[in-house]
Amino acid sequence: MLQTTVFSPSPGALQLNHNHNRRIFSWGRGSVGVNSSTSNTWRQSLFVSAKPVLEDGVLSVNGKEVLTKVPENVVVTPLTNSSAFVGATSETATSRHVFKLGVIRDVRLLSLFRFKLWWMIPRVGNTGSDIPVETQMLLLQAKEGPDFDALKEAAPYILFLPVLDGEFRSSLQGNSSNELEFCVESGDPAIVTSQSPKAVFVNCGNHPFDLLKESMKILEKHFGTFSLRESKQMPGMLDWFGWCTWDAFYQGVNPQGIREGLKSLSQGGTPAKFLIIDDGWQDTSNEFQIEGEPFVEGSQFGGRLNSIQENNKFRTTTNKEAESETPSGLKEFVSEIKANFGLKYVYVWHALLGYWGGLLPNALGTKKYNPKLRYPVQSPGNLTNMRDLAMDCMEKYGVGAIDPAKVYQFYDDLHGYLVSHNVDGVKVDVQNILETISTGLGGRVSLTRQFQQALEKSIATHFQDNSIICCMGQSTDSIYHSKKSAITRASDDYYPENPTTQTLHVAAVAFNSIILGEVVVPDWDMFYSRHDAAEFHASARAVGGCGVYVSDKPGQHDFEILKRLVLPDGSILRARYPGRPSRDCLFVDPVMDGKSLLKIWNLNKCNGVIGIFNCQGAGKWPCVENIVEVKASAAELSGQVSPADIEYFEEVSGKHWTGDCAVYSFTKGCLSRLPKDKSFEVTLKLLQCDVFTVSPIKVYKQEIEFAAIGLLNMYNSGGAVEAIDCFGDESSCEIHIKGRGGAGSFGAYSSLKPKACSVNSIDEEEFEFRGEDNLLTVTIPPRTSCWNIILCY
Repeated sequence: MLQTTVFSPSPGALQLNHNHNRRIFSWGRGSVGVNSSTSNTWRQSLFVSAKPVLEDGVLSVNGKEVLTKVPENVVVTPLTNSSAFVGATSETATSRHVFKLGVIRDVRLLSLFRFKLWWMIPRVGNTGSDIPVETQMLLLQAKEGPDFDALKEAAPYILFLPVLDGEFRSSLQGNSSNELEFCVESGDPAIVTSQSPKAVFVNCGNHPFDLLKESMKILEKHFGTFSLRESKQMPGMLDWFGWCTWDAFYQGVNPQGIREGLKSLSQGGTPAKFLIIDDGWQDTSNEFQIEGEPFVEGSQFGGRLNSIQENNKFRTTTNKEAESETPSGLKEFVSEIKANFGLKYVYVWHALLGYWGGLLPNALGTKKYNPKLRYPVQSPGNLTNMRDLAMDCMEKYGVGAIDPAKVYQFYDDLHGYLVSHNVDGVKVDVQNILETISTGLGGRVSLTRQFQQALEKSIATHFQDNSIICCMGQSTDSIYHSKKSAITRASDDYYPENPTTQTLHVAAVAFNSIILGEVVVPDWDMFYSRHDAAEFHASARAVGGCGVYVSDKPGQHDFEILKRLVLPDGSILRARYPGRPSRDCLFVDPVMDGKSLLKIWNLNKCNGVIGIFNCQGAGKWPCVENIVEVKASAAELSGQVSPADIEYFEEVSGKHWTGDCAVYSFTKGCLSRLPKDKSFEVTLKLLQCDVFTVSPIKVYKQEIEFAAIGLLNMYNSGGAVEAIDCFGDESSCEIHIKGRGGAGSFGAYSSLKPKACSVNSIDEEEFEFRGEDNLLTVTIPPRTSCWNIILCY
């Protein structure tokens, strides 16, 4: 007999189902419900401090309709003074439901949806039919007038976040009738329910990034299953330049090739301090790849893990090999490259189930983990969007799934082995596979929780630096179970041979970071430094607040580009927050609307930075039918950039700010002064970009107006500035600027020409002052890692 699990609603919910009297429940501060003695679960009635109201089947914001024709079975459960859960009930119990929430029209909307099992991309629109299946974040803004361009900044934002309700995972979608729907599913036919009262979290506010931050704080506290980025330990590799072996060698990675790549990067002046040995180092076998027969595309995903040890490429097995360049083992090799190339961190790749095809059942090195061959089954939502070769092949070949009761033992053995071989961390891939093999294992939510807890426990036990990069895990199953993991890939793979995906890559990460950036540091993936789109990718990483690593083939580097990202000691100038689109880019399509540029903002310690990118005309989003054709030869677009595009600028403006900013263009090398609320025009061709350092101009003694720009030779110039202080009396003034990074030119805005300048106590250092734009430049001597500039006025 099939055993079923039925989840019941909170007490009182079913009683309210039969009460058709319309009620209004206030979420405002000091507000009181119509009937405070009854259950906290209400129907058809919603009022929050930002004035969204759900009454008589209509959800309104500031008098503007957002949802209409809300069905009778919709349940609203207030959570805080500004938020609620929304769900629904059904007369039947099943493992998958699709419920209607109401009609959406005449709004601006942004959805982040899984177009593949593993990855999210953005979609913008105006009605419910524009919301794709598998939407995991939906942000709306109510329309103020007949023209969306006339939208006022004060119009509130409404956030819908589908979450995990018990053992059920939810997602949003629209239909051809412009109705917003939510889907709840357990991933296991034995886990059923007739209702999901807390499937979707709803909140409202006037500031989109504050709204996301506060909403995720509320959910973190409510669920207790995940933690926000700010509370997590950051792996040290984030602040150092890295190299990944994947696109350099793919699965053909080998010790000598790694040596050659590390050597060429070091000799060029941008030494890698962080290495990922990607797929190709493990002991695997593949019954679907027969020696002597033609290679079948996708058959690589049928490979399975034989043991937790390295393969023969990384260890000698014969006396003859002992005389070659093959190391005696992984431990010797890692120790060698750390000593020879100054590596601080060596990570290795493995899949969540060990390898793409899991573990080889009955193999001597894996049978202790009781692997069982399972054939993945995707949810109907995933099948609605884009197929994926890896997933298709794993469905065909099956995966050797680890026994959930043995999963911690597997990770503990694997990571313990790696640590004993001087490995510092892991990149764990193929994480969303769990949702496809959860039948009979308690469902997707429970299985993900079990694996994630085991994985993070093992990381904490063996890698003291929280050294893990998560990958192919953009489902909310994983996001809402990220308790300790601090880095997650935010994009589909980097495809160096595909010219149509370069712009999509940059745009997707920026938009995905809106939600992912609240939980993790979004990882932008590797790129080639010698490539037509290299500067495009490099500039994006400079404003992304992320780790920076390339996957160049040995000797195939563009050091001019790399030296704009990497300091001589191998460190990088990483901005403080995840790079996200500016507020005026949230509801536009920077890839396909034929008119919009993409702006990505961030903050450093003492200034702001904003990158602007022309992503139009190179490629098109997957799963889109209506296409605006943009000819690459004519794809020159103009857009407005303003200091006001940088959110939370008050964190760096501080005291004595004039209200004006010094704005430095990396591409043009020009400096301008601009009021905080003014803008200037930027014109870019396809795949062109620019990075602007925006520094607050402050008044110092003797009415000197000054703003530090930073190292002018770096994309993120302002990331080099650590602190600015002023000393002196009525007759003199000294401005001290502390920073890091050598062999460059420091720049600043100065209303007056200094009388003298010193660098690291060396007096009478030469400087230049350009009177036409007040650009002051000071040369930082070579082999200087940190500096203290003193300007005397």
